[in-house]
Amino acid sequence: MGDRAVAGSKPKNGRRSAGSSGAPRGGQRVRRRLSVDERRDELIEAALQLFSTRPPEDVSIDDVAAAAGASRALVYHYFGGKYELYLAALNSAAGQLAVLLEPPTEGRPLDRLRISLERYFDFAESHAAGFTALLRGGPADRSGEVGEIVDGIRRLLLGRILQALDVDSPQPILRITLRSWMASVETAGLDWLENRDVTRADLERLLVDQLVVLLHVAGHHEPAISTLFDGLAEKEQKPGEPED
Repeated sequence: MGDRAVAGSKPKNGRRSAGSSGAPRGGQRVRRRLSVDERRDELIEAALQLFSTRPPEDVSIDDVAAAAGASRALVYHYFGGKYELYLAALNSAAGQLAVLLEPPTEGRPLDRLRISLERYFDFAESHAAGFTALLRGGPADRSGEVGEIVDGIRRLLLGRILQALDVDSPQPILRITLRSWMASVETAGLDWLENRDVTRADLERLLVDQLVVLLHVAGHHEPAISTLFDGLAEKEQKPGEPED
């Protein structure tokens, strides 16, 4: 179903010449035999590339089929329609990011946060299409399944940050502060992918420093955050290093 290999012409005896199977003939492209999962993943990857640069409503099934080198019928066979394909593409991107964001279990809080942030940008750089589609694509009203996928990633990221900071249940001021910082991280990631005019290392250091400043300011509004900030500063202090 849209997956047949291109066949060369047969000789008169009905047999192909040696070495002709699977080889391009006359400039024609011979398609690889893929498993069901491999073909599905190929279609999702093609969809992610398109959804990362254009709004979902501007991407058609024919566009995805052409990008993947497959038939329109094959896309419908695997996904049923464009919306189902879009959800599958976002879920794929979200699942990959969730695995990468598994936090380290050892180290100082900000070091663990730095590692999680580095992994976040590893995903943004290595899976730019998925990252961009996950954060930029989709309808403005994200109250449905698309919203659940995006919000799920944000809840996961918030949980990873709290885990790195050794906080079980955040107070409202801390929650608002961290979510504001997360929005900055998302915006910075999209901007960096578009411009790449600063190094990743500099960007990651900038974002960690921004969080420290935000926590310091929030501490003026909530004593518990001030205590958290002082604890982070103490843990960041290396043995034998003079205090500021």
